[in-house]
This record gives sequence, structure tokens and C-alpha cells, in this order.
Amino acid sequence: MPTATVNGIKINYKVEGHGYPLVMIMGFSSPRSGWASQIPIFKKHYQVITFDNRGVGKSDKPEGPYTTQMMADDAVALMNHLGIEKANVMGASMGGMIAQELAINHPEKVNKLVLACTYCCKQKPSGDTPEQAALLKLPPKKLAAAMARLACNNPTLKFIVGMMATLQTYFISAAAKAGIIGQTAACTNHNTLDRLPKIKTPTLVIVGTEDHLITPASSDVIAKNIPGAKLVKVEGGSHMFFLENKEEFNQKVLDFLTK
Repeated sequence: MPTATVNGIKINYKVEGHGYPLVMIMGFSSPRSGWASQIPIFKKHYQVITFDNRGVGKSDKPEGPYTTQMMADDAVALMNHLGIEKANVMGASMGGMIAQELAINHPEKVNKLVLACTYCCKQKPSGDTPEQAALLKLPPKKLAAAMARLACNNPTLKFIVGMMATLQTYFISAAAKAGIIGQTAACTNHNTLDRLPKIKTPTLVIVGTEDHLITPASSDVIAKNIPGAKLVKVEGGSHMFFLENKEEFNQKVLDFLTK
């Protein structure tokens, strides 16, 4: 799989499909494979660009702290590396925070914006749920697995993703630990609340009503502060509703992007 050197680090990425570019930004501690339920569908309609954020997967894991603006600059640099002048941009969870910064600081790069299960700040009612806040006290070796289990509502999926995350972090390297710490700092310090009105791009804000990681009300706050934003709530959806409710999620996003 190719890598691009951007902002002094190597970013692992993949381009699939044909058509108008769609950049998809994954969330905390998750590699690009987190979009496994979206890539096969979206690449039929778009040129899909997925990548591992700094600090995870096969991308470099420099010492932090990171910021969501820094990670947005990584995404823009990757777009420039690929010769992409403008694209639809979708981000989930931390990826949605990164996408906010991208749309605010690089509006010329974004055609349409999709913000899924994310927040603009930790000022109530926005931010982490109490369950998520408790997890943030865990050491990096245990954090990703615990979050993975809390992100799902389906018992079988909860077990599977929890086991996968546990295996991935059991022999966690110093570099991987640095990446998790860096990404944690990026999420903790993310705050775009006062700058959201700068986003003039057509925006879809989409969330599951049973998200136990990020309060669903966070999406109401985002939609209220982005002019003209459309808010969609998937009933019963978890934080990983793009996996558990993939058919509904994919259709809602495609309906928005193709209009």
C-alpha cells in the first residue's frame, strides 16, 4: 500500500474507485480499515481516499501531543500529494473533529461535508458521555479495547471488536503508545464551537441515538452552529452505527452527497 510523506511524516493511504473524490477520515485509534462497511459501496460512485491518521496503523507515530488542526493539515497535504483540488469530506468521531478543522481552515478543499458521531467541544451538552469520560483514565494499553467495546451496542459485535482491539494492543509498542497518547490529546483539546459558523459548505451531521461514547446531543450543537446543516438521527444507532447500521448510514450519506 502506498505512503505519502506529508508534514514530515509518512501517511499510509489507499485510493479506490472512480469519480468525484471522497476523502474519508477515521476516528480515534482506528486505521483506514474502519471504513470497511463503506468503501465497497462508496467506491462504486466516488474515488474513495482512505488513510491511517498520524499515530495509528501503518502511518508514522511521532511523539505528541497532536491537534485536530495538525491532523487536518495532514489530510490536506495528502490531498495535494494526490493532486486533489477539492473533494467531499466525511469524518467519524475524531475523524469528524479533523473534518471540522479541515472545512474551517481549508474551505476551498471541501465540496460537501459529512460529520458523523462527533463533537465540536466538551462543553455540555456536547462531548463525552460519562462512560467515555471514565475510560479516558485508563492506560493506553487498555484504552482502545475498552472504547471499542463501548462503541458497539450489538453484543456479538461488542465482543468481536473488543477482542480485536485487545489483541492489537496486547503487545503495544512504544510508538503505538505514543500515537494513542497523541490522538487522545487531539480529542481532549478539540474545540471549534465558536468557529463552526465559518463553515459555509453543505453539511450533513449524522448520529446514532444510542451512542455511548459521544453524547448524541453533540450533533445537535454542531448542526445548530453550522449554517444550513442537515441533522439526521439513526434510531438505536451506536457510536459505530456506520458498522452496525451500515445500510441506513450508507444510504443517508449517499442521498446527501448525490443531491
